[in-house]
Amino acid sequence: MNMSRTVLFFPGQASQYVGMAKDLYENSVEVRHLYELASDEISVDIARLSFEGPADELKRTRFTQPAILLHSLAVLKILGDDVPDFDYAAGHSLGEYGALAVTGALSFEDAIRAVVKRAALMEEACQKNPGTMAAVMGLTPEQVQKTCDDALSAGVVVPANYNSEGQIVISGDIAAVEKAAELAKAAGAKRAMMLQVGGAFHSPLMEPARQGLEEFLRSITINRPSRPVIANVTAEPVTEREQIRALLVKQVTSPVRWAQTMAYLRQAGVTRIYEIGPGKVLTGLAKREMQPQESVNLDTLTDIAAMAPTK
Repeated sequence: MNMSRTVLFFPGQASQYVGMAKDLYENSVEVRHLYELASDEISVDIARLSFEGPADELKRTRFTQPAILLHSLAVLKILGDDVPDFDYAAGHSLGEYGALAVTGALSFEDAIRAVVKRAALMEEACQKNPGTMAAVMGLTPEQVQKTCDDALSAGVVVPANYNSEGQIVISGDIAAVEKAAELAKAAGAKRAMMLQVGGAFHSPLMEPARQGLEEFLRSITINRPSRPVIANVTAEPVTEREQIRALLVKQVTSPVRWAQTMAYLRQAGVTRIYEIGPGKVLTGLAKREMQPQESVNLDTLTDIAAMAPTK
């Protein structure tokens, strides 16, 4: 019996680049339709911003999130029935919406509407509660938690992204994140660097966005996914519709358990990874943590054309 299993990964914020998905857009009427829908929702020509920039504008949360999701969905549209057979889907933060779309839990249209709403709410929360994030390398989760706890006198700071064994991103009030980063260095971190981000994602400072998203998600249909989606909040498979809805809401203020997600998939026998959308961030992390036999990035038309049929 072949135990080799496949996961589809969907990237999150920071994978965007100017020019992303332009070839996909030019190749498909269906893809153009998705961009039009998103542009109407955002009241900005998101295709033009994705293809021409400026990079600083594309980097804004309000635009980055829909641009990345659109790129992932564009790849899926072009693949059509040739989407690789897969056993699990997972996405990093906003990428979870791509994972839910590929499994049919969300329609492509509802995934776009939800991410447009989520991105706008998160940008508003960043303005309401200014904050930042820092990446800490070379400490254990317990050590990082302790540096956060020890910096709480300066404000809110929490672990926000468990990206890999040795890389954890912390998030919160600017002074508290700076203090925790200093404490991390003192505790022996290889590096603790402040990130150029719009705010304190996946921290309690995102609470206003959580409330708004909860309200919005009540209005859209969530179906039972065709395959298990590994949820960011729990790093475990989710298949129940109401659980999916609750976890998407919780995700906004909870840490992304990506290292734990990779550990789960590795134990489940996953040896093949397809990263669907811009960049190679997730396959890069997985090469170290999961040591897959095969990892494929499906970003451009050329990537899709080069893909060996797995059916």
